[in-house]
Amino acid sequence: MSASVLEWSAVAFSILGVWLMAQRRMLAWPVGVISVVLYALVFAGARLYSDALLQIAFAGFLLYGWWHWHHQAQPDGRIIIASLARPHAIRDLGLGVAFGIALGAAMHHFTDAALPWLDAMLAALSLVAQWWQARRHAAAWWLWIAVDVVYVGMYVIKSLNVTAALYLVFVALAVNGLRAWTAADRASGDPGRAGG
Repeated sequence: MSASVLEWSAVAFSILGVWLMAQRRMLAWPVGVISVVLYALVFAGARLYSDALLQIAFAGFLLYGWWHWHHQAQPDGRIIIASLARPHAIRDLGLGVAFGIALGAAMHHFTDAALPWLDAMLAALSLVAQWWQARRHAAAWWLWIAVDVVYVGMYVIKSLNVTAALYLVFVALAVNGLRAWTAADRASGDPGRAGG
């Protein structure tokens, strides 16, 4: 498969997966697994090793999210949004930043990574966002918006223009996901929902 076909296939599966996630649909998880496998190959070819490793980690989070959502699904197949406690948010972001620094140092010293520090920090914060999404926290969309905006610039620098355009679409989809999940959260109005 050519690099261009591979990238376009990854784009198509990624858009579909994020759109399904915004709709809180279970099918988002297997579609997401396909997209991360394809993108692992794209990023390895571009020497964005942190992003390639991130895709492998995403696969694990996607499988966990699929399992977790399956046990939380309503009869229509959608899930109820769970609140994210401030201490958990601070803890998770702190762990993400610490991991990003450690990964950036490793990529800087031991590989020929193109943008080791930026790539590593974005990868680490993406893992936090994926964890929050698997745990059904609407706050995940805020983090996705921030990370995806920076990713657009990074991919333009690396001449991955199709992927940069994809991440612009991701920003729009994340805004849509934030609105949809926030509205669903308000509509459920269940004060006893578990966070964490």
